[in-house]
Amino acid sequence: MLDELELERYARHILLRDVGGMGQQKLKAARVLVIGAGGLGSPVLAYLAAAGVGTLGVIDDDVVSLSNLQRQIIHDTQSVDELKVLSAARSLERINPHIRVEMHQTRLDETNGAAIIARYDLVIDGSDNFDTRYGVADLCEEAGKPLITAAVGLFDGSITTLKPYESNEKGRANPRYRDLFPKKPEPGTIPSCAEAGVLGALTGVIGSMQAVEAIKEIVGLGEGLVGRLLLYDARSARFETIRYRRKAG
Repeated sequence: MLDELELERYARHILLRDVGGMGQQKLKAARVLVIGAGGLGSPVLAYLAAAGVGTLGVIDDDVVSLSNLQRQIIHDTQSVDELKVLSAARSLERINPHIRVEMHQTRLDETNGAAIIARYDLVIDGSDNFDTRYGVADLCEEAGKPLITAAVGLFDGSITTLKPYESNEKGRANPRYRDLFPKKPEPGTIPSCAEAGVLGALTGVIGSMQAVEAIKEIVGLGEGLVGRLLLYDARSARFETIRYRRKAG
């Protein structure tokens, strides 16, 4: 149940016909794991905390550096050299004292991923490397957990939702991450943000969209991005959508 302070805090959600009091209670009961408290993870965590998602798991093994602050808005200058999970938890508790933050100060991999993911209802991948993206996609498929995954680079971003353990309205199995990206790029072929740079506000656009898709999944409203890759080009201010399917075999 929502108390009086929560009713006031979430009043603009509750006014929405497709959310209402029941939807807000679903948000309060939800457990969401966010992988990475960086450029994408920052807006995801901030907006989900503000939205009233009851339990947010934050997994990151890094510390805050000065160069992070151009885009990782959940951290501030006083957080430099602090563990990102601690800095993120402090910010989230300031945003909304009604939520719970669970910190995982580690890098998610095949040794710990299954146990961590099992504790949550939904996973959001804001990582910045292909090993984690592929690994998380495989683990979420095995666990039957919805995954909202995104990536950014320079001036471009993309986002999709993965639920390969379910079938679409035609009875066809939903696509996997590997149906969209069959093979990992060879090391060194795609430069990292640290090597090529990234427009800071771009991570805010894509991360905020991940938060929107997460809220939709939790509440059960609208149409998600299963089987659709949404692309954003900041230079031309253009969105495009690519549809993709489960490959045979």
